Amino acid sequence: MELQWPLIVFTTLVAWSAGLFGTQALMALRGAGKKSQMTAWAASAVLLVVGGVAVFFHLEHWERIFNGFGHLTSGITQELIAIVVLAVVAVAYLVMMRKSSDGASVPKWLAGVSIAVCVVLVAVMAHSYTMAARPAWDSVLWILYVIGNACVLGPCTMAVIMSLKGDDAKPVALPALIGAALAAAAAIAFAAFLQASGGSFAEVGFYFDPTHPTKAMADAAATVGGQAPLLWGGAVVVGAIVPLVAAIVGRKSANWKLWGAVAVIASLIGAVCLRVAFYNLGLSVFMFY
Repeated sequence: MELQWPLIVFTTLVAWSAGLFGTQALMALRGAGKKSQMTAWAASAVLLVVGGVAVFFHLEHWERIFNGFGHLTSGITQELIAIVVLAVVAVAYLVMMRKSSDGASVPKWLAGVSIAVCVVLVAVMAHSYTMAARPAWDSVLWILYVIGNACVLGPCTMAVIMSLKGDDAKPVALPALIGAALAAAAAIAFAAFLQASGGSFAEVGFYFDPTHPTKAMADAAATVGGQAPLLWGGAVVVGAIVPLVAAIVGRKSANWKLWGAVAVIASLIGAVCLRVAFYNLGLSVFMFY
């Protein structure tokens, strides 16, 4: 399957946005990072808007997307609902912050709701890509992987913001480390699943597609094998191991300006690498039966 860069940008930025908003809500629950709340909220909002705009570039006739919103089982409908709910909660969060005596506090119930909505949004967004017709995509590990993106990008970004704004970053250090560990485990598991996905297709011998008679038949084994550098070098080593090491060093040194930034940059590189492999391996079973 050809690469869908608008969707790569969309899924990456929305996971990042939700992770950051969820982390700042977690800090609000703990009464930490008050100087950083407004900056984190603004950064999360920008990421969500840019990701939302990017998804429209996936469509040749974007105005026709509204025809699909009448079907609640549609993935784009579910994504839209989740994004709208998050936007409403985020606006309520901003209003509560502005109304608070210190300009940075929110009710604990709202912080809890914010965290829950962030998790639901990322899960719904990832779930819309799971398709039985594309074996490499049909796994709950993909959903866990995207949630893992949010778990590492959000806390590590919040750690950088808190360090830059003069907040004590200790409260976010453990969430950053746990998030990096969860993200690494999910990345390794999903990379292994993708590597094994070639076995989902049957060998059918000589065949040609009557609608593309001059096009060679897809070779599942070769396609999967060709993605190994992206999977293990980009998504796992750079995108999973490096952020985990950076989170460990960042927690020990308390130098989150450096190590938080390293974790975020490496996680973004890994997220893009895995999504590129994800689309390259999005072979349809139609070509093999």
